[in-house]
Formats: sequence, C-alpha cells, structure tokens
Amino acid sequence: MRKKTGRYSGYIRPFSYVLDLIIINILANFLLPETLNLIGYHFFISISWLIIAWNIGFYEVYRYTKVIEIFSNILKQYLFFLLINFAFIGFYLKFSEPSKMIEFVSFSLILVSLAKFFIYFSLRRFRVVFGGNFRRVVIVGNGKSVTQLGDFFNENPDYGYKLEKVFTLTPNKKEQIDECFDFVLENKIDEIYCSLSDLSNSDVNKFIDFTDNNLKILKFLPDNKEILARNLIFDYYDYIPIISLRNIPLDEVANKIIKRIFDIVFSLVIIIGILSWLIPILAILIRLESKGSVFFKQKRNGLNYKEFYCYKFRSMRLNEIADLYQVSKNDPRITRVGKFIRKTSIDELPQFFNVLLGDMSVVGPRPHMVSHTEMYARRIDKFMVRHFIKPGITGLAQTKGFRGEVESDKDIIYRVKFDIFYLENWSLLLDIKIIFLTVINAIKGEEKAY
Repeated sequence: MRKKTGRYSGYIRPFSYVLDLIIINILANFLLPETLNLIGYHFFISISWLIIAWNIGFYEVYRYTKVIEIFSNILKQYLFFLLINFAFIGFYLKFSEPSKMIEFVSFSLILVSLAKFFIYFSLRRFRVVFGGNFRRVVIVGNGKSVTQLGDFFNENPDYGYKLEKVFTLTPNKKEQIDECFDFVLENKIDEIYCSLSDLSNSDVNKFIDFTDNNLKILKFLPDNKEILARNLIFDYYDYIPIISLRNIPLDEVANKIIKRIFDIVFSLVIIIGILSWLIPILAILIRLESKGSVFFKQKRNGLNYKEFYCYKFRSMRLNEIADLYQVSKNDPRITRVGKFIRKTSIDELPQFFNVLLGDMSVVGPRPHMVSHTEMYARRIDKFMVRHFIKPGITGLAQTKGFRGEVESDKDIIYRVKFDIFYLENWSLLLDIKIIFLTVINAIKGEEKAY
C-alpha cells in the first residue's frame, strides 16, 4: 500500500499559521503605541487570532473552495479580530487612539489576505504547469451530473483532479463494478465518485466496503440532492453537489494540532517523569535474566499503512518467531521480568518515544505486526479503515476488553468496530477518558494482559 503523495495541505496550513502570526505581531510592533507592545498583548493577539480562525474556518481552504467564500471568511476574521482587540484595550487600558487599532487590524488583514491568495493561486498554477498536487479520480454512473462532473474535472485542471476514467453502468452492473475496482487498484486511483441514482443499496455497500478495505476516498454524486440517513459531509464543486461518505474529525487541521500538542505534552511528561529513572532499573533487571537488548522493536503499520518501528521493553527471550506469532497465555518465551511488565503494561511505555517522533498517538487504534495486518486485511471487513488515523498506545477497543491475543475472529471484528467508532467520533475528552480507563485497568489487572 503506497503512501499518499502530492497533497501539501498538511505542510501549507501550518506554514500559513506561522506566516500570519508573524505578520500581525510585526505590524502590532510598528503600528501600535508602546503601551500595547508587551509580551502579554502579543500572546493575546496570537491566541485570539487562532481561536477566531478555527471557529470560522479561516484556514479551511480546499482546492474546490470558491474565491467568494475566502473573501467571506476574511471579512469575518477582520470584524471579530477588530472587536476582540477593542474589547481588550477597553477592559485593560485607557486607549485614546482607536484609529491606530483600526489601522493595525486593517493592514494585518490586507497582508494576510495577499499571502493567502498568493498561496491559493500559486497552487492552482502549479497544478496546471507542473501537473503536481493532483488526485487521480474515476467516476461511476450514467446521469447528467456524471457528465457535468467529468467536464468540470477536464476543464478545470487548476483544481488538481485528474479524471482517469468514467465507468458507465449497464443492466449488467456487476462486471463493470468489478472492472472499476481492478482499475482503481492497478492505477493507484485516489478517489471514486459514484452517482447514487445508478446504484442500488447493495451496490453502494460494495463501494463502501471496497474503499474502506483499500484506503480509498469515496464520494457520492446526488442527481437530486438526495441526503442519506447518516452524518455525511455536503460540499459543492463549482455548482455540482458532492457527498462525502465518512466524516473523520482528525482530518480537520485544528483537531490535528490539538491532538498533536496533547501527544507531545503527555509523552514528555511520561518520558521525563517516569522513563528517565525506570529505564536504568529495567535495563539491569532485563539483562540479568536474559541476554539481548533492553528494548524490542518491531515493524508495525501506521497512518496510511506506512510501516514504522514500534518500541517496547523486551519481555521475551530472543527468538526467531517474534515477528510471526503473538504471545499466548503461559508462553514459554516470556521471562519472569517480562511477565510482570506485560501484566502491568509497563512494557508499552517506550512507545511514548514513538509518539514524540510522530509515528503514533497516545490514543488510537492499536497497531499490529505487519504479517498480521496483511492477514486481517484479507479476512476482516473494514480492517484497513483503522489506518486513516495514527495508531495509539491505547485505544477504545482496549478499554472494552479487546486487547492482547486475538483468539478468534470475534476479537478482531470488535476491535475494528470500536476503532472505527473512535475515528468517527474523536474528541479530546474521549482521549482523556480512554487514558483514565487504561490506567484503571492496568492497576486492577486484566485477564488478557499476559
């Protein structure tokens, strides 16, 4: 499974945040009186700017976003930022030059807007001239909207979509749908657009299962603005309505930043507060009982199926089948020290280094060894959906009792079920609740912790 490429929003948006904050802080320094040029005020305008931006979607600019929507968000940002600055000086300071504040906010929004539109139109030009930052797509269906969407993709290369093929459907749809699936896999297609008017419920389920299991994006094209009975995202490409199948909160930049900050802070607390003194102690105990490294590393599959090395304290004697077979109850490979650290989940603590490096999150779907991931991907429906977000040290499934050895398909099916619920309903409070339950379970002891 390849890593997704050609999508730069993950780099551009953080760059935009930093650039905009630099602009407003420099202008505040030059345009406002010295009474306001204090560290506290600069901190205030930076935080307030970001809070306003996240709430109005100021940075939520996509390849299909209309220019008028960008202008609308700029106006909202201007008004709210101006209002909150006047509220600040009105509450804390006797400020007799309101024109200076209007001048500062106005120049800030002008420069920020120029930078924003420069990036927006530069990306469009880049897609046309160099053919980069594009997504390969196919369309399935026969309706009028299919033709319109195909024309839109072909006539607007600056949006960054490359239409590879349109699959028209005849009464014998099964063969064409199978042909579409083969084409998508062979040609590394990123997104599938389906006309709902040409698909039955069973056909829709086929596309959902296929895209879930192969990490493809599925979007529906409603001819009459049909709305399905579930929480879907409704967008417009020009004037053409598009429905996105799955809403993943962690796809939003603000949520990614919040979760990443939490991961970094939490992992640093554990590394400095616990691992700094625990590693030397365990190093001695582990090496006294058996030869080998203090740490054990194993390849796991993470975000977008990318492989990474997952770290643990070594709890077994050196053996050649560690990457092939899971630990079972009363496994002879486990050492005495290993039995204790596995029972208390202490063996998992080095994964906080994985969190700090960005390969994992504190909370998320538990990663499996590569050989097992490939096996479950073939056997268990929707197993691959778990790889839409970063894996975690602990997860919702683990707090519900589905941790450790997979003894039957039921264990992995329910694990996938809880993982999908987590990625579709993520919140910081849910992460905190999962961490709390994990600690409680570790103290109480779990039946499958061996």
